[in-house]
Amino acid sequence: MSQTAHSSTPPGKQMLSEQVYAHLRDAIMRGDHPPGAPLKPQELAKEQGVSLAVVREALVRVVGEGLADRLPNRGFAVPSFSDRRWQEIAEARRTVEPVVLRMSIERGDVDWEARVRAAHHRLARTPAYATEEGEYYTSAWAEAHRAFHRTLLEGCGNHALLETFDRLWTASALARRWSAHRNPDRDGAEEHRKLEEAVLARDAGTAAAVLVQHLTLTAAALADDTGQATQG
Repeated sequence: MSQTAHSSTPPGKQMLSEQVYAHLRDAIMRGDHPPGAPLKPQELAKEQGVSLAVVREALVRVVGEGLADRLPNRGFAVPSFSDRRWQEIAEARRTVEPVVLRMSIERGDVDWEARVRAAHHRLARTPAYATEEGEYYTSAWAEAHRAFHRTLLEGCGNHALLETFDRLWTASALARRWSAHRNPDRDGAEEHRKLEEAVLARDAGTAAAVLVQHLTLTAAALADDTGQATQG
């Protein structure tokens, strides 16, 4: 029996659903749907020229990634700046990541050091903003940023801890974009440089402290509607 026969979703519909999901995810990340904005399935279906079923499938996926909320009345909306989840995720990251970073510094070998240096070099050389990608930072910079932070922790050699990092990183994607946008004067590049420097010096105490401050500044910008600080 063919693989298609086993699938509950026809390939054509599956491809369409993937396209709508990618479009919706990118639109939320770009800020086309601002914080707290409703995501109306009927309007999205008309805009994309697809069925309500396809749109709802895409919305469920973005909800799963923390990019949208499913409301009690079964509607959908982009989360708000003041949503408590951003502070809870930040607290989780401040609890987990400095511990893993210390393990990474203790266990990482010279190959890990080389990867840290390369990841930081790539981050430092990748433009954070491009006119064609709107007012939020670029997808290329976002990936370089993720790779740098993950590489810092990979020396720990613990896959379960790295999977925890991956989940928290995905869950905080909107928080990072909003935070950076709310405080454009924050020198994230200098924070990353200090982090790399402390890690390569095998100074676990300083590295952990710099990371905690880095993560704290990101969450601080979303603590209220005025936004006093920000990127993690």
